[in-house]
Amino acid sequence: MTEKQILNQHNATFESIRSVDENGDEYWSARKLAAVLEYSVYRHFLPVIERAREACRKSERDTVDHFEDILEMVEIGSGAKRQIEDVRLSRYACYLIVQNGDPSKPVIALGQTYFAIQTRRQELADNEQFTRLSEDEKRLAIRNELAQHNKHLAAAAKEKGVETSLDYAIFQDHGYKGLYGGLAAKDIHARKGLKKSQKILDHMGSTELAANLFRATQTEEKLKRDPIHGKRRANQTHF
Repeated sequence: MTEKQILNQHNATFESIRSVDENGDEYWSARKLAAVLEYSVYRHFLPVIERAREACRKSERDTVDHFEDILEMVEIGSGAKRQIEDVRLSRYACYLIVQNGDPSKPVIALGQTYFAIQTRRQELADNEQFTRLSEDEKRLAIRNELAQHNKHLAAAAKEKGVETSLDYAIFQDHGYKGLYGGLAAKDIHARKGLKKSQKILDHMGSTELAANLFRATQTEEKLKRDPIHGKRRANQTHF
């Protein structure tokens, strides 16, 4: 499924519950998001929110900027109202929530992709300097960032048992296969028509590099966060 198809398919699902406050800032209600993500009982959704908060802390972001506990007035019939607890969520908070949701729910997997794309778009849009760069400059900037994150990814994988050069090559192939519909690094290399000495990451546009950057950063976070041990589990996580 292409990025455009994903955005079109899920615009009604996720954007329809987006709210905008008096200052023009967007936010989502945790209760509405829970319903969209098919949690029939809100209290079952609360542990997911807490895992997302913890992930936000570990990413060294201020949780207050992304998770705001609020009280909402709701009608309970006959014109009567009562207060209920809710959480006001940023787009980044929604992204973290779907990353920590029940993976058996298809809508969670779709939400992961949707909010990943939207969050990355917002990050790029917020960076005025980045948006002014030429395509070659964007590509170089993301390529350099990816090189740094690959080092962090390698360190995180080593902690899980990916120790030798061969282990890491297999681990990397699982990541490529997950992102490229089953294609390993050598397959991508061949598809791009590259010479043996040429590296595939040096022959990607900014959009493709951004997708690979997302792959690397999210795998690193999950390896660090979850009690995953052994090469096989690490490979599955990267895939």
